[in-house]
Amino acid sequence: MLGEDGLLADDKPVDPLAPKKPHFEPSAKRVIFLFMSGGPSHVDTFDPKPELTQLHGQKLPESFGPVKTRRGVDKNKLLASTRTFKKHGKSGIEVSDWFPHIAERVDDICLLRGCHGDSVTHPESVYLMNTGSILMGRPSLGAWVSYGLGTENRNMPAFVVLPDPGGWPKGGAPAWGNGYIPAAYQGTVVKGGQAPIEHLATPPGVSATQQRRTLDFIAESNREFGASRAADSELSARIAAYELAYRMQAHAPDVVDLTKETEETKTLYGLDRKETAEFGTRCLLARRMIERGVRFVQLYSGDTNGWDAHSDLEKNHGTLCLQSDKPIAGLLTDLKRRGLLKDTLVVWGGEFGRTPMTEGTNGRDHNPHGFSMWLAGGGVKGGQALGATDAIGLRAAEDKTHVHDVHATILHLLGFNHLKLTFRHNGRNERLTDNAGEVIDKAIA
Repeated sequence: MLGEDGLLADDKPVDPLAPKKPHFEPSAKRVIFLFMSGGPSHVDTFDPKPELTQLHGQKLPESFGPVKTRRGVDKNKLLASTRTFKKHGKSGIEVSDWFPHIAERVDDICLLRGCHGDSVTHPESVYLMNTGSILMGRPSLGAWVSYGLGTENRNMPAFVVLPDPGGWPKGGAPAWGNGYIPAAYQGTVVKGGQAPIEHLATPPGVSATQQRRTLDFIAESNREFGASRAADSELSARIAAYELAYRMQAHAPDVVDLTKETEETKTLYGLDRKETAEFGTRCLLARRMIERGVRFVQLYSGDTNGWDAHSDLEKNHGTLCLQSDKPIAGLLTDLKRRGLLKDTLVVWGGEFGRTPMTEGTNGRDHNPHGFSMWLAGGGVKGGQALGATDAIGLRAAEDKTHVHDVHATILHLLGFNHLKLTFRHNGRNERLTDNAGEVIDKAIA
């Protein structure tokens, strides 16, 4: 116990995930990041553009200047949204009819309409949104949070990833990796469905005593082997993982057991409908995990292609909005009524938005120049829309919010000065936001 709390004479905690204090008093203790893999179209969901409707079928006016796109899409005709936008809540924020349930929670949401990123391609943009860099191999946001805060529950991982069962996002596991910080801080993948955690049960014929003795022997051997390899975080992480897996055998089954939830709660998340049951199950698992001390839950919507609607945007987005709308609204409602939303930060967004120009006849291409995200709970000032894209949704134009700014704000709400949460690597103090990023003060209550 003294070792786990870092109180031994050498002052080196045995447990890399021992609880740690942030730089200042936080308003959020944990994060649920709802990642819309593939890039949802902001002009069809949270960013209405009447002028785009007026210019439908025309070429991009020269007044907008040159645009960096793939495959010459900038020369294609403009495509108006077919969705209906209406004002909702006391705040009167406009949301499209693709998200009728999320629209009911708009007064809890801080909508960021002026977001922008650095790359027009998927893997680089996925890495930027998840790790703060377009380059593969940097620590993920969840890993930084685990590194900075440790865990509230040693019987569950600090950072859990719930990927879409249809496939991982483009770029794959580095999106939730540990990069150059110790391996103990990487995300632990948990699936939805009947068996969310694989190989959790003890193999038949192996007693608890036998398993404990085996783990003790492995740990002792690993420590002896690692004594001359102190810099090998993979080995220390493996030791910690064995111990965590052992503890999870007793505690994790309760976390993933949804039979104890009321029918009303299951219906709230959409578990009673085929279209919403799968995503709703993962949203409900996310709530159960943060209730039990998991610091960071990353939940992906969309398979490997996901929201990447290069053609037939209506079918693609219509399907994914239907799958995710009610579960996400249910999650916000459930967190709020349980008193969890006040210190749980919920983040929604993809790697970029989509172009106002058409691709093919009825699709949209990638657009990192302007898109929407939103934050809720955890000290966020809800019921407001910050920033704006230009008249047709092409570029961020007012109160621009770079991905680094979003990351700086998330860390601030968790009690960190993003400039001071660092890790020494190759002679340099590295950080999530690199040499950029400003806290979005207007987003904070």
